[in-house]
Amino acid sequence: MRLARSRRNAELSLLLLAMVLVAAYSATVEATVLDTVTPDFWIPAAALGLVFLGLHLIIRWLAPFADPALLPAVALLNGIGVGFLRRYDLAQAAPADREHLAIFAGTGGRQLAWTLAAVILAAALLAIMRDHRSLSRYAYTLGLAGIVLVMIPAVLPARFSEINNAKLWIRIGGFSIQPGEFAKLALLAFFAYYLVRKREVLSLASRRVLGIDFPRGRDLGPVLVVWIISLLVLVFEKDLGTSLLYFGMFVVTLYIATERVSWLLIGLILFFGGAYVAYLLGGTVGGPFANFYLRAEIWLDPFGDPYDKGYQLVQGLLTLGTGGLFGAGPGGGQPTLLPEVQTDFIFAGIGEEIGLFGLSALLVVYLLIVERGLRAALAVRDSFGKLLAGGLAFTLGLQVFVIVGGISKLIPLTGQTTPFLSAGGSSLMANWLLIAVLLRVSDGARRPVAPGGPAVRPSGGPPEQLHGAPTEVIRP
Repeated sequence: MRLARSRRNAELSLLLLAMVLVAAYSATVEATVLDTVTPDFWIPAAALGLVFLGLHLIIRWLAPFADPALLPAVALLNGIGVGFLRRYDLAQAAPADREHLAIFAGTGGRQLAWTLAAVILAAALLAIMRDHRSLSRYAYTLGLAGIVLVMIPAVLPARFSEINNAKLWIRIGGFSIQPGEFAKLALLAFFAYYLVRKREVLSLASRRVLGIDFPRGRDLGPVLVVWIISLLVLVFEKDLGTSLLYFGMFVVTLYIATERVSWLLIGLILFFGGAYVAYLLGGTVGGPFANFYLRAEIWLDPFGDPYDKGYQLVQGLLTLGTGGLFGAGPGGGQPTLLPEVQTDFIFAGIGEEIGLFGLSALLVVYLLIVERGLRAALAVRDSFGKLLAGGLAFTLGLQVFVIVGGISKLIPLTGQTTPFLSAGGSSLMANWLLIAVLLRVSDGARRPVAPGGPAVRPSGGPPEQLHGAPTEVIRP
C-alpha cells in the first residue's frame, strides 16, 4: 500500500514564496510613495514570515498530513492586507513624515499585532482539537453560544453596538469586538452535527415537481427557524451580509447533507422573499426596516445622490474604474478618497492599484482556499467532517461574494469585511480559526489508513463514536 506524504516541505516552499511576494509588494509601495526604498521595507514581511513559520512548525507536529496549500494561500492574503494597510498609513501621513513613519505604527502595525494573536489562537485550536469530531461533543453548547453571540449586538443600545448604521459590534470604551464573526463558526459546527443526525428524515420527499423532489412540509421546521433568525438579523442588526451568510451556510450545509436541489430552491425563495417584504415595509412602515430600505435604494441608484447617501458606493465604483486592467501600481492610487477603505472597501482600494488582473489573482487565491476546503470535505471519512469542512469552505466563499458583490453594485452594500485583508481583529481571528478547523479536517482526510484498520488518529484523539454521532470508516 502506498503511504501518503505529508507535503510539509511543499508547504514551506510555498510559504517562503508568499513572503517574497509580500516583501516585493512593500518595496514597490515605498518606491512609488516615497521615491525611495527604505532599509526597513522588509521588516513587516519578515515579521509575518516568522509568525507563519511558527504555525508551519506547529502544523508539522500536530497536523502533519494537513493540506499544504492552505497556509501559504492565507499567508499571502494576510501579507497583502498588512502591506496595503501600511500603504494607507503612508497616504494619511504628512509628506515630510512618511519616510520616518514607524513600521509598527498605525493601522498596518495594529494588523501585524492582530495577525500574531490570530495565528496563536489558530495554533492553540490545533493543539486542543486533535480530532475534528470532538466538536460534535459540544454541538448544542456551540449552537446556543452562536445564537447568543448573534443576538447580543441587536439588544444592546446603539451607542454600544452600532457602527456605520449596522449593529454588529460590542463596544466598551476603546475596545470593540464583532461577535458575529465567531458565531458563524459555532453555528456551523451545530448545523453539521444536527444535519448528520437528521439527514435521513430531511431527505424524504413528499412530491416531485418538474423533476425535483421536494421535502415534506413537516420537515421545513429547521429551515424556517433559521430563516426567521436571519430576517431578525437583517431587521434589527441592519446588515444584509450577515443575514445572508447565516442563512446561506445553513441551506448549503443542508444541501450537502441531503443532496436535494429542492432545499436550495426553498432557501432562495425564502430569503429573497423575506428581503423583498422587508424592503416594502421599509418604504411604507419604516422603523426597523428603514435602514435596509435605504441601502436598497442606494444600490438601485447610487448616482441619484452621489455626494451624500450614495457617496461611498460611487467612490468605490470610480476607484475600480480608475484601476482599469493593470492598475496604477502598488502605492499609485488614492486610498484616502475612499471611505472605509481599510475595512469594507479594501478590495476596491487594492483594485485601484493592481487593476482587474490583480484582483482576479486575489480571487483565484480565495477560490483555491475554498477548493481545498471542499476537497477535504470530499476526502474525509466521517459525515460530520464532510458537512463541517464543506460548510466552512462555502461560508468563506460566500463572504467574499457578498463583499465583492457589494462594492461592484451586484448586491446592496453590506458591513462584511474581506477575509484576511481588512483591518480588524475579530474578522482576522475568526477566519484564522476557520482555517485551523480546515487544516484539522484535511489532516484527518489525508492521514494514511493502517492496514486492516481505520485511519490512524493523532494521540489523544477521541473514540470513533462520539455521543451517538454517526461516523463512517473506510477500510482498505
